[in-house]
Amino acid sequence: MNPFCYHSDMDYSKIIIIEPGKRSGKPTIRGTRMTVTDVLEYLAGEMSEEEILADFPDLTREDIKACLAFAAGRVDVQ
Repeated sequence: MNPFCYHSDMDYSKIIIIEPGKRSGKPTIRGTRMTVTDVLEYLAGEMSEEEILADFPDLTREDIKACLAFAAGRVDVQ
């Protein structure tokens, strides 16, 4: 395994949920209307974890990690 690659066997199924009537069925963080895409866009826009957590106090570090693991799992389809 490449030591510079992010790899996780994290079970994000209790954190990331998909509900057809919520945010058009996009993957969201449980208990919020925040989508995985929202979090990824904030990170891509150079917001730090600390800034995201300060702006959205309902989120946790675990939520952010779950978003990254969810996205990594979608990219790494074989």
